[in-house]
Amino acid sequence: MEPIFEIPYLIGVVTLGILTLRAAKGRSQFILFGIMAIVLGCGDAFHLVPRIAALWTDGIANHPVSLGFGKLVTSITMTVFYVLLYHVWRARYNKKGMTTQAAAIYLLAAVRIALCLFPQNDWYSADSPLSWGIYRNAPFAALGVLIIILYLTESKKQGDRAFRHMWLAVALSFAFYIPVVLWADSVPALGMLMIPKTCAYVWIVWMGFSDAKGTKSAKRA
Repeated sequence: MEPIFEIPYLIGVVTLGILTLRAAKGRSQFILFGIMAIVLGCGDAFHLVPRIAALWTDGIANHPVSLGFGKLVTSITMTVFYVLLYHVWRARYNKKGMTTQAAAIYLLAAVRIALCLFPQNDWYSADSPLSWGIYRNAPFAALGVLIIILYLTESKKQGDRAFRHMWLAVALSFAFYIPVVLWADSVPALGMLMIPKTCAYVWIVWMGFSDAKGTKSAKRA
């Protein structure tokens, strides 16, 4: 059943990214959004394609290297995804210059990526340490909280109906992801939470695509 969900997801999110780029018509926020969706789909493919292949052949346990490398790549591209989402926020709400929040976003993203590259993560092992899962995801969660706050406050302030639920989609993605990081090794069924987490990402991408198609206002440039 898993590949039945994952294959349409990968194709769909990259397709939405391409369509968003086509609908952008030079508007920077939608160009960023289209790139963001493509980064999401291509990054996830590094993990999901080997996982699909393993499920259809001799099982996940026999492919620790390809799956581990895929997790590493996905961890980095997901960080890039949220940095791009922050830049969408800046373009959409006309935020200029280097601010404290910008510095915080870049710092958290850099720390997250650096922690992902430490060999102690033991990416290629089926029993990678939980402690390093927590270390690398702590700045990632902080990055997510900051993105949630920015979109929640600014969409309300601007009366932005198109992105009024963006903060909620981001919040749901983390709400489904964190239990998997913390407890999926001891309770494997929690891994199923990655499905609604992925649906939250599709919702994020869909909001950008829908607005790119339907918005011609100069305010959204």
